[in-house]
Amino acid sequence: MKDIFQTFKPQNSIVKKYVDYYYLDIKPNNTIREFECFPHFNNTISIYKSHIRLANGDMIFDDTSKPFQIFTPIREKVLKVRQFGKVYRIVIVFHPLGVQKFYENLNFADYITNYEFFNANELKEVFSTTTIELITDLLDQAFERRFNKFDNQILEQAIQYIFHNYENFSVTEVSAQIGISRQHLNRIFQSNLGVSAKKFNEIVVFRQSINKKLFENPNLNFTELAYQFNFSDQSHFNKTYKVLSDKSPKKFFDKGAVLGKEDTFWHLLS
Repeated sequence: MKDIFQTFKPQNSIVKKYVDYYYLDIKPNNTIREFECFPHFNNTISIYKSHIRLANGDMIFDDTSKPFQIFTPIREKVLKVRQFGKVYRIVIVFHPLGVQKFYENLNFADYITNYEFFNANELKEVFSTTTIELITDLLDQAFERRFNKFDNQILEQAIQYIFHNYENFSVTEVSAQIGISRQHLNRIFQSNLGVSAKKFNEIVVFRQSINKKLFENPNLNFTELAYQFNFSDQSHFNKTYKVLSDKSPKKFFDKGAVLGKEDTFWHLLS
């Protein structure tokens, strides 16, 4: 089997409203793989075919192990990943509030590693093939079976407001638009997304500026990019990247690699 990294979209009409994309990541000859990924307004479920997870987060291939499932919430900091041995995993990337449409009572404060997101039969089926169309169909079916009527109008309105006004965001203004207090809005964000409303907006601005530079206008310089996203000055722009990526904008983009056809942008360290 050869190395595979492929992104692909759900096809089910219900599922694709809440799942941004899937990806298949296979490295049959891997010894050590280390990479960094960065704050995102999406969250993910990763399923590994035969791995164990150490206390420090390292993923170790073990042919005798059962599949390992992990939920990664919205993060404020760089996530450093190390994988030892073969890699065989499938990742589901959700839109904001997407995961709540399929699973209830999740804790968004940290990683979740003790929850059965997929049952044994579903895992056996999805790991029995590398055909993208079949994996897509199996995942779509699994999520359609779990679809529930999660509804949080306040949070949905706030997120919609942020995506339409992220360059000029104000917690006070969005609270007033919805008709609730700042404190209540932040409690809802923390409970359902694991971050404050302000931090969520900062992550949206960060990711949208990445997408602008990578996929829409690669020739934009950083001064122009900062101006387009309404940063007060270049220093403010640089500080935001430093806080969220540990790097200056130049180092961030120079060292990164786009994987697949979506917005997966990592720093590959080994």
